[in-house]
Amino acid sequence: MYFSILPDIQYDEKPLSYPFSESEYVVAKNLFKKYQINSDVFSYAVFFKKYTIKEGQTPDSLANEAYGDPFYDWVILITNNIVNRHFDWPLSNNDLVKYAESQYDDPYGTISHYETYEIKAGFKVPNEFGVNVDAVALESGLHVDETFYNTPFTYYNGNGYTTVPGNTVCRPVTVLEELTYKNEKRREIYLLKPSYFRQFVDDFKKSSIY
Repeated sequence: MYFSILPDIQYDEKPLSYPFSESEYVVAKNLFKKYQINSDVFSYAVFFKKYTIKEGQTPDSLANEAYGDPFYDWVILITNNIVNRHFDWPLSNNDLVKYAESQYDDPYGTISHYETYEIKAGFKVPNEFGVNVDAVALESGLHVDETFYNTPFTYYNGNGYTTVPGNTVCRPVTVLEELTYKNEKRREIYLLKPSYFRQFVDDFKKSSIY
């Protein structure tokens, strides 16, 4: 259905000659006419709701569930700026494992990176609102390398300095863990509410007209 809405163009399939004739052109869809939604629109909860893609769910099965027609899968893809269905849509857990095993010799043991834990310094500091909160010596979720993991970490505790082993403030993350994390993040999308669905489709059709 998506491609049927895109405008047609005449494409010259061979060098032009004089006099011109219609036979020297073929009609094709203008794939370069791309509709991209502004990410700011997601802040308007009235139009969208957050949705977590279920295991094994596909764009067409979700479109059928949300809008009553599997052929409106393109609405879900466009409203989430998903360009490549095969790479931007979450894999099933089984397919993810197969992919990891096909790309890496040992995805279960190969280290992708090291990730920090949150380490509180042990004293209070005022935040932007003037409220005293725990000072953080090390933020959580930072990607660090093996050198950081193997090097002692020193931080100020309010009275002096504390030094701890690097392997106590961060942990190794395997390739499969990282791929799983990214795959789970892809499950979080925005679903256009049914009450605004028809208006979006009509606006898209209008925007596709030259």
